[in-house]
Amino acid sequence: MKTVLVTGGSGFIGRGLVKDLLARGDRVTVLTRDVGRTQAALPGARVVSWSSDAPGPWFEEVDGVDAVVHLAGETIVKRWTEEARREILRSRVDTTRLMAEAIGKAKRKPSAFLCASAVGYYGPQPGDKVLDEDAAPGEGFLADVVVRWEEAARAVEEQHGVRSVQLRIGVVIGEGGGALDKMIAPFRFFLGGPVGDGKQVISWIHRDDVVGMTLLALDNDAVRGPFNMTAPYAQTGDEVAQAIGAVLHRPSWLRVPEAVVKLGMGDAAEIITTGQRVYPRRAEELGYEFRYARIVPALESILRS
Repeated sequence: MKTVLVTGGSGFIGRGLVKDLLARGDRVTVLTRDVGRTQAALPGARVVSWSSDAPGPWFEEVDGVDAVVHLAGETIVKRWTEEARREILRSRVDTTRLMAEAIGKAKRKPSAFLCASAVGYYGPQPGDKVLDEDAAPGEGFLADVVVRWEEAARAVEEQHGVRSVQLRIGVVIGEGGGALDKMIAPFRFFLGGPVGDGKQVISWIHRDDVVGMTLLALDNDAVRGPFNMTAPYAQTGDEVAQAIGAVLHRPSWLRVPEAVVKLGMGDAAEIITTGQRVYPRRAEELGYEFRYARIVPALESILRS
């Protein structure tokens, strides 16, 4: 049994992780800004009020736990105004630095610090370029954010000797949230199709595998540094759209022009008009068995459940 401290526990990934931790007998404390809502969503977890902006009584929660899993972060799926850019950066980099400070002050430090990261680290890349954990960072706003985010996470190991893992999470699909909710809505009305030219590569992953790989990283001391969390078979935008249409028995014919997406999202349009082919090499080396390695069974588990 482990004692685990989780931030972002009420989010789409966090809910799944906390429930699996509790199911296997771990003791879980969730730091949150909304205690009532989080307690209702996660019965069985201990819920503590958290201010992600400054040190506070929550610092004491770090002392004595076996591991910290830091998943909190502002959504990037919105127009990137200057204010939004600052908040995206603050909610990742500054909160990670704050958590590092709390770990540094703990009398008994955790043995592991797992911090959410993103495949945005690699920036937009050609579809034929395969990227494992050793690949260099890309360019652009998201890549810059993730580089700084991971630097803050690595500092926990460099300064305090705590094993640090950066969870480079791909496009997460699952029931009740994630990218899929937005992707399938047009298909319900026979208006589905790929975005732009459909050639952008989507490095996707089922939420169950995000949770499974997080548990692997939590339990296995050999996991440290960057850890790609994507399915082994990335798909192009065309292929994802065709798969959704096939599972829903809907056509995939209405292509959304890239210009329309850029009109609505500005620079943030790169989230869905570009991509990268990310491969989970470390997970493969460690023998992780994916529940959903292929896109169609993954979609069937969600859309036909």
